[in-house]
Amino acid sequence: MNWTLKCALALSASALAAVLAGCGMPGAPMPPSLNLPDTVQNLSAVRAGNQVSLAWTMPKKNTDKLLLKGNVQVHVCRREGTASFCLQVARLYFAPGSNGTFSETLPSALEAGAPRVLNYFVELNNSRGRSAGLSNPAPVLAGEVPAPVTGLKAEVRKDGVLLRWTALPSSTAVRLHRKLLTPAAAKPAHGPLAPPPEPSEQSLLVESGAHSGRALDKNISFGQTYEYRAQSVARVAVDGQTLELACALSAPLRVEVLDVFPPAVPTGLAAVASVGENASDTAIDLSWQPDTESDLAGYIVYRREGESWLRISPAEPAVGPAFHDAHVQPGHTYSYAVAAIGLNGHASARSAEAQETVPTP
Repeated sequence: MNWTLKCALALSASALAAVLAGCGMPGAPMPPSLNLPDTVQNLSAVRAGNQVSLAWTMPKKNTDKLLLKGNVQVHVCRREGTASFCLQVARLYFAPGSNGTFSETLPSALEAGAPRVLNYFVELNNSRGRSAGLSNPAPVLAGEVPAPVTGLKAEVRKDGVLLRWTALPSSTAVRLHRKLLTPAAAKPAHGPLAPPPEPSEQSLLVESGAHSGRALDKNISFGQTYEYRAQSVARVAVDGQTLELACALSAPLRVEVLDVFPPAVPTGLAAVASVGENASDTAIDLSWQPDTESDLAGYIVYRREGESWLRISPAEPAVGPAFHDAHVQPGHTYSYAVAAIGLNGHASARSAEAQETVPTP
């Protein structure tokens, strides 16, 4: 090989190396995405009578962490006891990230008999009918529900709403559901010490007093309107967890909670006379135990000398638990009483009397 050919071959090899160095070598090929929707992790189920209601949140991404596009097919199934087969009961479609819901009327066979566990699942499929698996199980109880709550009534009292119903067997509990119908009427609260806003819906489980047919809801706000519904509940321990077997909800009971209640009657009224050098210094000083109720506006002071009571405090209620009566005469005996008045304008009954005689100088 002559010198010219060797140079040409060397230049060709150098050019090839330069080309290879300038173009990066491709890495290992990536597998194609299966586009399997992520599994649902927060499925919940509630049974009331013969209805089972499910709720869950649809995932936004697939198992490859890519955003899902278009509605996703959802299969709903239930499994009785320890059976391996999950019976499909519905096929639905929901958008990624939306709230999924489903309600089923139980077959008559699942409404009867002893309590037993039903587990519900949802499975999300891609366009090819493939999934990443079932959701978390959401258990409810199949079987016969307890007798419904009847005769639900309400009485508004100063300490809350007293609810009554027809007495039930001692083994049955009652769950009370309360809905706030007038949230816009609530005054906005501001500041670090302001109480949190009242929840729009709350529930209260009455166990020990259910058979007596009464419960007191103390967590109410005057000026609001509530809706109450009740259901009898059997609580059953299954596999270390307590599940509820509840009847259908009662008809709604609307209750307007108006504050028509006066403050408590003042107590501890005492009267002490004092005589000065001048007639104008003669007086009777009154004092009583303070009322600590939050809706107190003040006090009204009454005096009588004979049969008729006369209001002697000003038109505006007295703020503190004391009053100075300078319009008295030496040698006269006076009787006093005090009433408390609330911000709603309702006054209590008069207190027990206190009597005092002004000494003669």
